[in-house]
Amino acid sequence: MTTRLADLCAWRQWSWNVRPLVRIFTVYLPIAALALLFTLPLIWLISSSLKPETQVFEFPPRFIPREIRWANYPDVFGLFPFVTSARNTLIVVFGVMAGRLLTSSMAAYAFARLRFPGRNVLFIVVLGTLMIPYHVTLIPQYLLFRDLGWLNSFKPLIVPYWFGGGAFFIFLLRQFFQTIPTEYDDAARIDGCGFVGIYRRIILPMSMPALGTTAIFTFMWEWNDVLAPLIYLNTPDKRTLAVAFQEWQRIPHGSDAISHPWNQIMAVAFLVCLPPLFVFFFAQRYFIQGVVISGVKG
Repeated sequence: MTTRLADLCAWRQWSWNVRPLVRIFTVYLPIAALALLFTLPLIWLISSSLKPETQVFEFPPRFIPREIRWANYPDVFGLFPFVTSARNTLIVVFGVMAGRLLTSSMAAYAFARLRFPGRNVLFIVVLGTLMIPYHVTLIPQYLLFRDLGWLNSFKPLIVPYWFGGGAFFIFLLRQFFQTIPTEYDDAARIDGCGFVGIYRRIILPMSMPALGTTAIFTFMWEWNDVLAPLIYLNTPDKRTLAVAFQEWQRIPHGSDAISHPWNQIMAVAFLVCLPPLFVFFFAQRYFIQGVVISGVKG
């Protein structure tokens, strides 16, 4: 009996010692392999941006350049209007972000906390707009902004998001607001707060993960948006980074009419995608927390 008990204890001790190794080989190593697979295009982009042009399309590809050419990055600032395009992009991004955070949170607060006739029907109608493709409303919007004299300005890209911010974000924030106990609202009313005070003093401070998620989504989408700026912005001094990059890489830069400096194109591409990477990596905790919690309660 004593021998069996000792063998059982030894087996349990061995299993506890082996479990971390099993987890490493069955969970962490496959995740690391998949992460490396998905980051290979980015690694190749960075590697190509530091190579001479003749080495960009070598086969088999070399991820560590034989000759690192740091001058590719200073060179592109003389060829590509990065500063002007980045300024235009930031104007659009922060203009949309401010309007979306304000108005979508207000609409979500109304759907989550206020009681009024037809609230659920109206919310269903708002969600129904998610089923309408953007391209269906593109021509009517263009005609409207043309008649308003807003073409070749940032107004068509910013102003619409100051009227609700979009159904997806209203839904996202409403779901998060419903996870906040209503007892906070009752306590605030006892202290004399009205609906605006509850929204400003209770709901918004407790909803930073969801608001951060909204801000991150907005930054990603507006920074990379090509279609809307391509339609509404006509002159080079108004183009955003995505549109300016698309236009720039189609222009021949070498002595040969069909040649392109691919190493410099890769350098510009990396500079363009660098801010979203920083935003996501530094704010991913709020991003994940906001998305997860927003789906807890319907």
